[in-house]
Amino acid sequence: MPNTNRPTISTHVLDTTRGEPAAGVAVTLWRLDGKEPVPQGTRETDTDGRIADLAASGLSAGSYRLSFEVGAYYKKKGTAAFLQRATFDFEISETNRRYHIPLLMTPFSCASYRGS
Repeated sequence: MPNTNRPTISTHVLDTTRGEPAAGVAVTLWRLDGKEPVPQGTRETDTDGRIADLAASGLSAGSYRLSFEVGAYYKKKGTAAFLQRATFDFEISETNRRYHIPLLMTPFSCASYRGS
């Protein structure tokens, strides 16, 4: 059984145009150390639009970035999208907690927040 108390960065992507979870969205986690972002890995959302742990290699204090490939998702759905990528930079200060960063998206807009 996985340790669910381990600090993580998770996401849940919802396609609000279709009113359903956005399955198959590529999401990349970056560590912002110095001048160049360092990729920590890319995963795709599952059938419920979720990725449970983007920080599988561990979580340390510092600056991070999440990039969601919005345009590629809508292209697979046969829909043209104005937005191609949604990118959010955020700060991790407490390394003993879980961070949940959901994304609500349409081909023309996105919204995110610090979830629980």
